[in-house]
Amino acid sequence: MVKVLISDKLSPAAIAIFKERGVEVDVKTGLTPAELRAIIGGYDGLAIRSATKVTKEVLDVATNLKVIGRAGIGVDNVDVKSATSRGVVVMNTPFGNAITTAEHAIALMFALARQLPEASASTKAGKWEKNRFMGVELTAKTLGLIGCGNIGSIVADRAVGLKMKVLAYDPYLTEARAVQLGVEKAELDTVLAKADFITIHTPLTDATRNILSREAIAKTKKGVRIVNCARGGLLDEVALYDALVSGHVAGAALDVFEVEPATDSPLFALENVIATPHLGAATTEAQENVALQVAEQISDFLLTGSVSNALNMPSVSAEEAPRLRPYMELCRLLGAFAGQLTQAKDGVIKRVLIEYEGAAAALNHRPLTAAALAGLLGPVMEGVNMVSAPVFARDHGIEVAEGSNERVGDYQSLVRISVTSGADTRAVTGTLIGNGKPRLVEIKGIKVEADFAPHMLYVTNKDKPGFIGRFGMLLADAGVNIATFHLGRAAEGEDAICLVSTDGTTPDAVLAQVRALPLVMQATTLTF
Repeated sequence: MVKVLISDKLSPAAIAIFKERGVEVDVKTGLTPAELRAIIGGYDGLAIRSATKVTKEVLDVATNLKVIGRAGIGVDNVDVKSATSRGVVVMNTPFGNAITTAEHAIALMFALARQLPEASASTKAGKWEKNRFMGVELTAKTLGLIGCGNIGSIVADRAVGLKMKVLAYDPYLTEARAVQLGVEKAELDTVLAKADFITIHTPLTDATRNILSREAIAKTKKGVRIVNCARGGLLDEVALYDALVSGHVAGAALDVFEVEPATDSPLFALENVIATPHLGAATTEAQENVALQVAEQISDFLLTGSVSNALNMPSVSAEEAPRLRPYMELCRLLGAFAGQLTQAKDGVIKRVLIEYEGAAAALNHRPLTAAALAGLLGPVMEGVNMVSAPVFARDHGIEVAEGSNERVGDYQSLVRISVTSGADTRAVTGTLIGNGKPRLVEIKGIKVEADFAPHMLYVTNKDKPGFIGRFGMLLADAGVNIATFHLGRAAEGEDAICLVSTDGTTPDAVLAQVRALPLVMQATTLTF
């Protein structure tokens, strides 16, 4: 039974989902870093919100951990790079609180426009300062969106409904999507110069940190109002304070701060600042939604292999998972075959081409390619898996390419992996037979039909009479029992391949004898 730790407060419904799915679950909230490190090694999955910090030190001792699920959007409390290198999938729930956060941004925009918190405090104090609180309308004003993804697009939709003009800065926003949303795609400087209201809806990354810097704030329209419900650190709080005091910025509404909990800030002293304690996702519906979603995602991954909303691994839907699983195993085995051959020769991989033909061409290739790279790099890189393999390949300068063709030849489906190392390129090809069993069908252009076995011996030789007899006798004399024996050749008298599965590992001394046989060009033991 797989085991999951919930280390932050989640809805009881999430716990129920784990138990209903047959996942053992422990709830231990408020753990210190040392306490978390002491127990994390016993868990396959970890469900968190924002309180738990999953650092490199935690991941280094999380020897069984396979998946981290964040109930919410931001994962800045997770060392995603370390998780990836450890082969741990990191998931979030980007849709569970999107509406709630977008509505909070709109609410703060209204509150800024009409000075609602100050007016409420004044009225409750027994004053009737009707002339003091002169607001502005949202209708016909320009809203500048910094980020137009899940949440930003909902804000845009609501703003268009309020008859606002919307300018959106987002490098990933296509013109077609902008038209669909009814917004105008614009560069950041244009948004800063023209917007009456600015709302921020981007994740916190190295590229977006301080996106509203002192220089950026100086470029904004005088009298602009700024809303941030995304992440602290996206704007320069000191520069914002100065701009508010000078009057260049008319008001700001902040739900997030660079340091949280934010219990003391110069911004709190300003009347034209509205501050809320990170309430973007704080609705009953959102809390329930993200808790249920993260429980489902972690359970699905651990039990079926489906991957949803992962930051460091291709998605695999629950419907795709059963269909992809045998192909992923085929790709892993082909990669392992090619990797072991390459390691036996020179071990330096420069380029990998993975081709999908027939039925395989119509599949989701990203997880298949990840599986192939995991198999390929496994013999030379310790601890590599589907999560870490693409990153390891990139970091080691290995060029990875894909190709697909729906044509059907001798087989309904084929996967071919070609590996270039030095001046050589080696290709291995496989298919699925029967009930999804992987099978080799071609090695280096030579047709060889063979099943994968735990222990195999791969030999290339010149096709001449007498070789098979000498080879068989050598193994027999050494006590190596042959389970299956597969042969192939390019043409009569030319290069040939002999692929043998054995009942155990072939000793190094026996392998040396095989290499010394006449006509043998290469001999390598393979394990799967």
